[in-house]
Amino acid sequence: MRFFQHLGTYILFLNRVFTKPEKWKILWKQIVFESNNIGVGSFNIISLISTFVGAVSTINIGYQLVSGLVPEYLIGRIVRDSNILEFAPTITALVLAGKIGSNIASEIGTMQVTEQIDALEIMGVNSSQYTSLAKIISGLFAIPLLVIYAMCLSLLGGAISGWASEIISIDLFVKGLREDFNGFNVFFCITKAFFFAFLITTISAYQGYRTKGGALEVGISSTKAVVYSCMGIIFFDYILSQLMLF
Repeated sequence: MRFFQHLGTYILFLNRVFTKPEKWKILWKQIVFESNNIGVGSFNIISLISTFVGAVSTINIGYQLVSGLVPEYLIGRIVRDSNILEFAPTITALVLAGKIGSNIASEIGTMQVTEQIDALEIMGVNSSQYTSLAKIISGLFAIPLLVIYAMCLSLLGGAISGWASEIISIDLFVKGLREDFNGFNVFFCITKAFFFAFLITTISAYQGYRTKGGALEVGISSTKAVVYSCMGIIFFDYILSQLMLF
């Protein structure tokens, strides 16, 4: 029953968030600021993780497939499909759930426990929208772009890793990347990125907004935001894969 209670309050929270904004100029400034925090602020960690994910996947796949019976270029093809379909969107989203989700929840939670949100309500401001809408919109733009960047960088890391480890030459790796390329895989990756971005930002904002108490409760809300966002990512990863790939 508690699940349905939280689901109901979450939907009501989203209903308040997505009402028509009163001042678009203020919202636009908030979106630009939050996009810088989410996108530029996450650039370094996504660069590091995506490069090494591509490198490790090449080594692991090469270890299993290198033989006289399997063409070497298939390593590039398998690395391409595994990174586009799963590694780039899902691992990037899980990392961002920890970085962005905890930040959103703690920021809004701090506003809640210091009664800043109560002050907004007294002034007649839609506090749910004021604290959350810009973060959600920014996430819907920035996170898919980060996923696309991670997808490209993971393939580059895979190519460099294969060459450095003498598993496969760059020419053969690129041949594998081009072999039977299906553009739908990229569309599927971006679709997952949008779903994951919505889950991360809305769940984190909701957890922060319902914080009650003090500093300890802010930490608990941040933890819940990360945990529930990761659970939502894993669950919808399965749902979207089942619906779109089969």
